[in-house]
Amino acid sequence: QVQLMESGGGLVQPGGSLRLSCAASGSISSFATMGWYRQAPGKQRELVATITWNGNTNYADSVKGRFTISRAYALNTVYLQMNSLQSGDTAVYYCKYNRGLEVWGQGTLVTVSS
Repeated sequence: QVQLMESGGGLVQPGGSLRLSCAASGSISSFATMGWYRQAPGKQRELVATITWNGNTNYADSVKGRFTISRAYALNTVYLQMNSLQSGDTAVYYCKYNRGLEVWGQGTLVTVSS
């Protein structure tokens, strides 16, 4: 079993920054791909960013240059640094673990508003 726990969401003004964390526990493989996804009200869940076991990253066009995904292997934690936040970034952000088995976290709400 793999468990994921996201944290770091909250209310931020446009142009501000937040850092999300996703701590993994349980039967974790260091070869898993980890990712962040988000779901805004009334919309489908979409990819934000992923990072492979060897550090290759992939970003949605809408966040390129503003968001950075990283992972701390020793802590089994993945981060999402979000800068220059916009109202369109408001969503519930989910962490996903993928090593054949897909596991989702419970989500953390990010609200960008003045």
